[in-house]
Amino acid sequence: MSYIALARKWRPKRFAEMVGQEHVLRALSNALDSGRVHHAFLFTGTRGVGKTTVARILAKSLNCETGVTSNPCGVCAACREIDEGRFVDLIEVDAASRTKVDDTRELLDNVQYAPTRGRYKVYLIDEVHMLSNHSFNALLKTFEEPPPHVKFLLATTDPQKLPVTVLSRCLQFSLKRLSASLIGERLKFIAGAENLQFEPAAVALLARAADGSMRDALSLMDQLIAFGGGNLSEANSRSMLGTIDRGHVTRIIDALARQDGPGLLAHVRDLDRDAPDYDRALIEMAAFLQRIAIVQIVPDAAQQDEEFDAEALTRLAGAISPEDVQLYYQIALGGRRDLAMAPEPRVGFEMSLLRMLAFRPETAEAAPGAAVRAAAPAKGAAPAKAGAASVDRPPPARAAAAPAAAPAAPAFETIDAGNWAAVVEAAAMSGMTRQFAMNCVPAAFDNDLLRLQCDQAITDRRSKTTDDKLAQCLSTYFGREIRVVFATSDAALVTPARRRAMAEQDKIVRAAAAFEEDPTVKGLRERFGADVDATSVKPTN
Repeated sequence: MSYIALARKWRPKRFAEMVGQEHVLRALSNALDSGRVHHAFLFTGTRGVGKTTVARILAKSLNCETGVTSNPCGVCAACREIDEGRFVDLIEVDAASRTKVDDTRELLDNVQYAPTRGRYKVYLIDEVHMLSNHSFNALLKTFEEPPPHVKFLLATTDPQKLPVTVLSRCLQFSLKRLSASLIGERLKFIAGAENLQFEPAAVALLARAADGSMRDALSLMDQLIAFGGGNLSEANSRSMLGTIDRGHVTRIIDALARQDGPGLLAHVRDLDRDAPDYDRALIEMAAFLQRIAIVQIVPDAAQQDEEFDAEALTRLAGAISPEDVQLYYQIALGGRRDLAMAPEPRVGFEMSLLRMLAFRPETAEAAPGAAVRAAAPAKGAAPAKAGAASVDRPPPARAAAAPAAAPAAPAFETIDAGNWAAVVEAAAMSGMTRQFAMNCVPAAFDNDLLRLQCDQAITDRRSKTTDDKLAQCLSTYFGREIRVVFATSDAALVTPARRRAMAEQDKIVRAAAAFEEDPTVKGLRERFGADVDATSVKPTN
C-alpha cells in the first residue's frame, strides 16, 4: 500500500478533531443544529489553517444519512465517499485553473438540477479570488437566489480581491493562524499515535517553523522522519531546518553576561565555521533573550520550557540584569533590520554584538553620581594637572568587577536657589528625574530636609518614582539621607529650566540682531528688496 502523507492521513474528519478555530466551529455547529444554514459561506485565512477541511466537514454534515448535524457519523455511504473524494454531489472546483467565464457558466448550468445522491448539492470553490470579474458577475445572481438544494462553500487566501457584491452575499469566516503551542501539542499526539520517538525541543522547532500552518507542520514532520530515519531529535531538526545550534547562542549570551569581548568574537568565529544564516542567528538570540526575561519575572517558567535548557535559562536570568536583557533584545531586532545594509552578514552580526557591549548601562556597583563626585575636588585638595582625565572610568569589560570607589567629599555643603542647577548636575540626575528637578526651586534646606517649590504644570507630572529617585540621588551625593518635601507655588518661579530657556531666547534675539547688521545681509536687502525670516536665524554657539 502506498504511503499516505501525514497531512492527508491526519486531516480532521469532524469538527471535534480540529485544532483551534473555535470561533468558526461554534458558529457552524450552532447553525447546523438549529437548521439555520446559509446558502453561501466564505472561508478565509493563510495556507494550511483548515479552510478546505472545514468546508468538507460542513459538506459531510449537510449530507450525512443520519440527518443534518454538526457531528456526522463518518460511517454512512455519504460520509465515506466525501472522505474519499468521490461523492458525486460535492463538486470541488480549483478556481486557479478555471478562471474563464465559460468555465463558470458551464458549472452553473448544472445548478438547477437536484442532487443525485445527497441531500444538498455542494459547490466547493477553492482559491476563489482567482476567478475573473466576468466569472464573478456570472455567479452573482445564483449567489443571491440559489435553488434550495444548493450550497456554495468558497475558500481563499486573499479575500481583498473578491468584489464586495460577492462578499455581501456570503457568510464570512476568517480562520486564524495557529499558535506554536497548539501545533506542538498536535504534533506530539500524532507522533505518539505513529509510534515515533521524539524530543520535545524538536517538535517545538517544527511548530515554530510552520509559522501558524498545521499542514506545513505535518509536512515538515514528514520531512524530518525521512531526514532522520524516523529519529525526531533536536539535532536532526536543526540540521534539516538550517537553524543555529542553541549551544552557540548560549555561549554568545554567556559572554555578553561576562562582558567578555575577546570571548564573544571567538564564539562568532566558531559559529562562522558552520556557514550560518546570521539573520536566523539574531532571531535565535532574540527568542532566547525573551525567555530569559520571562524567567526573571516568573522563575518557575524555566522548568516548563521544552525548547530551551532550564539550567542555562536560570543561570543567565541571574547573571544579566533585566535592563540589559531588554537592551540586548532591542539591539538584536535592530540588527536584523540593518543586516541587509552591512558589508557582509558576519560584519553586521558582529556589530550588533559590539553594540550590546558598547551601549550597556552602568552597572549597579557604580553608584549614581560616583563619577561626577570623583571629579569634584575635595576641600583643600590640590587641583588636578592640566590635561588629566576628569572622570576615571573602568573599561566596560571590567566594570562589573571594579570595586566601589570611596565616596568623595561633596562639592556643596548646602543647597539654595543659586547652586541648585549645579547640585542637580553633580548628583548625576538623569531622565525624568533631572527634568523634574530643573523645574523646581529650593525654598529651604535644614537638618537634611530639602523643601522644593514647583509650579502647577510640573506638579501634575510628579510621580512617586521620580520623588524617590530625586531623594536617592541627593542622599548618595551628600553621603547621608536627604528627605525632600514639595510645595506648589502659584507665582511664576525662576527655575533653572526657565533661566536656561530665557538665556536661549536671548541668544536667538542677539543672533537675529547681529544677522540684521551684517553688511552682506544689508547689501542683499538694498539690492534685491529681500526680507529676513527671523524665525530661521539660529545662534551658532
